[in-house]
Amino acid sequence: MSGLLPGDPAAGIGGEATPRALCVLAPNPSPMTLDGTNTWLLSEPGSDLAVVIDPGPLHEGHLRRVIETAEQQGKRVALTLLTHGHADHSEGAARFAELTGSEVRALDPAHRLGSEGLTDGQRLDVGGLDLRVIGTPGHTSDSLTFHLPADGAILTGDTVLGRGTTMVAHPDGRLGDYLDSLRHLHGMAAEHGVRTVLPGHGPVLADALGAVDYYLAHRAGRLAQVETAVEAGCRTAAEVVARVYADVDRALWPAAELSVLAQLQYLRDHGLIPD
Repeated sequence: MSGLLPGDPAAGIGGEATPRALCVLAPNPSPMTLDGTNTWLLSEPGSDLAVVIDPGPLHEGHLRRVIETAEQQGKRVALTLLTHGHADHSEGAARFAELTGSEVRALDPAHRLGSEGLTDGQRLDVGGLDLRVIGTPGHTSDSLTFHLPADGAILTGDTVLGRGTTMVAHPDGRLGDYLDSLRHLHGMAAEHGVRTVLPGHGPVLADALGAVDYYLAHRAGRLAQVETAVEAGCRTAAEVVARVYADVDRALWPAAELSVLAQLQYLRDHGLIPD
């Protein structure tokens, strides 16, 4: 929600990002969605099949533009995937399924259209495109990351953004889960050739390891600030936000309050502040 990631951006927002990934930017900019939702169109070179990740809001023009972009490349959308169920990523999925005839797969059954869902560790093959499903809860309980090994890339939804930092959407999102997810992504970047972050909002990041390092350091710093605020007498999440997030745009304070609630719960769970 604030700050710049190291080494960003690797590419502008929208257009080709890797040999297998192209971004179609949704027209829903806001303080929470940055420039808008990144809808990702993935396809193996030479294949006539495509996968779409996060069709975005229910905006007819955007949904049709995604399909037209695929058709211009000689591709047919064969599968639609969701990183998580927040409306700016998933609201248009049902209409997109009508337009394309594709199934919609997600971790949460409430957002699926078709007989199959997604699970951590699952491997997908669509027209030769190799895509791995990585469970990364924390922002929400149903948050997923998709690993595109051939491009050394991860599609992170809202777990890692292209600019600033994300919120932990308390009570569904939990900070402990989020930190574990970041550590998992850190291991992928450090040991398994992941170089590029294709985020749900904001520009592509060329330094995945640096981005995750930044997120982990940022979270540790914020958690220490929240603990200090409580020790100084702050009793409510709103009071903590006013003290800790004073340098953040007030339009983001409601989201900051959700993150603070998650941080307070984490500190209580670990016995660092009283219940």
